[in-house]
Amino acid sequence: MGEKKSISALVSGGEASAGPPLGPSLGPMGLNVLQVVNTINEKTRDFPGMKVPVKVEVDTETKQFTVEVGIPPTAALIAKEGGFGKGSGTSGTDYVGDLPIEKVVKIAKMKLDNSYAIDIKGVAKEVIGSCLSMGVKVDGKLPKDIFAEISKGNYNEKLV
Repeated sequence: MGEKKSISALVSGGEASAGPPLGPSLGPMGLNVLQVVNTINEKTRDFPGMKVPVKVEVDTETKQFTVEVGIPPTAALIAKEGGFGKGSGTSGTDYVGDLPIEKVVKIAKMKLDNSYAIDIKGVAKEVIGSCLSMGVKVDGKLPKDIFAEISKGNYNEKLV
């Protein structure tokens, strides 16, 4: 087994290319850069238009590589699931959209492994915190109100 080297980069989901940041890092290792890029695009195609963290680990002797895909930032997932471009810029006054609680749960499940929260309820609260800072309502209500309702147990049947 040769030495392992890894390269981490943020790529646009499904749109990585042989250009920077990947090409210049992978080329000197003697890898087939297109093969690596195609693997990354295959694994990130579910996140179109989103910045996705990827890590390429390379065995410098055998030229074998693995691609690990991270989860896009919560804000990017909220924007994708809600169908709006970005946050409002003046959260608390202007709201750019409304995210159903089911979408909050979907995002929370994606983020569960990378969160310090102990359960789906805790991660959902983290997602709602991001909604607050982006100016996104949840289930037609202000994020702080939904947050309080989750704490009371009002959404327990959906947070499983």
